[in-house]
Amino acid sequence: MVQQVTNGIKISVISNFEGTSYRNYRMYYAFSYQITIENQSNETVQLLGRHWKIFDSLNNTEIIEGSGVIGEKPILKPAEKHTYKSNCFLTSPIGAMKGFYNMINFKTSKTFKVYIPTFQLMVSNIYN
Repeated sequence: MVQQVTNGIKISVISNFEGTSYRNYRMYYAFSYQITIENQSNETVQLLGRHWKIFDSLNNTEIIEGSGVIGEKPILKPAEKHTYKSNCFLTSPIGAMKGFYNMINFKTSKTFKVYIPTFQLMVSNIYN
């Protein structure tokens, strides 16, 4: 698990290798990740959007931007958490992801970035 706190918002990430799949005659490595967003601040905040940078050991990079996470824009009061799961596919057995969430503070109406720590995506038996 990797964790990072930005402006009182704690991000925790766990990733797993899920197996391989073939699409259009090409093998892909499937990974899942679970993210917990915990509001450790004294203010109510809402997640508005996400920005991801996904890269693999073949030097492929993909940028993903969008509204919310998995179709949701969670509102977090102080001490509340939001957990969600998602996945990605790589063309190599090793990679990583990092990024940030765009959030808004309801009291000040100011938007801010919450950084998602870099986490590894690695096939389980690659260690051997």
